[in-house]
Amino acid sequence: MIPANTRGPGGVIVRYGDPDAAHVLSVYADLRCPYCKRMELGLGAVMEQAADEGRFAVDHHFGTFIDDSAGGSGSLEALAALGAAADEGQKPFMLFLRALYADQPREDVDAFADRDTLLRIADEVQALHTDEFRRKIMERTYLPWAAQVSAAFETSGVRSTPTVLFDRVPVSAINAMGYAVTPEAFLAEAPPP
Repeated sequence: MIPANTRGPGGVIVRYGDPDAAHVLSVYADLRCPYCKRMELGLGAVMEQAADEGRFAVDHHFGTFIDDSAGGSGSLEALAALGAAADEGQKPFMLFLRALYADQPREDVDAFADRDTLLRIADEVQALHTDEFRRKIMERTYLPWAAQVSAAFETSGVRSTPTVLFDRVPVSAINAMGYAVTPEAFLAEAPPP
């Protein structure tokens, strides 16, 4: 089973924005990665607004390597929950993604492995207050899909998160620690509106 608003073989990429966008921002992240949180808190809303304005679409590629390095299954479980949010629409997906990063536990704490924690965080997103969304979380509907997404990340050639590319070219305004110079510097590297 593959969530809505996904693309690529097996739906391993979650797109936000125009499905036929001429330009694509590719974001490689792990939901337990503190550097990804830093990037999301600094630039997430900027990326979302630029996609809403049609400057580019955002393709999300998720890895779960912190589950392996720090132990646990929180990256995989949170990714499966994001799949359920993608079924509810692009905005609920983005809002839930932002809520997960805002409530991200320390890297060595596997809180996202707890479905009740994921549902508590999802309560912040009105569109996710549905029995169907709750069922998908509790039954782990998208866990097999999340494993496929993670496997695709492993074979992508990307070795660290966050990694951000505009039309396959690395964005220099974001470093490996998730720091962006400024939103203006980030957008200066984007294709013109």
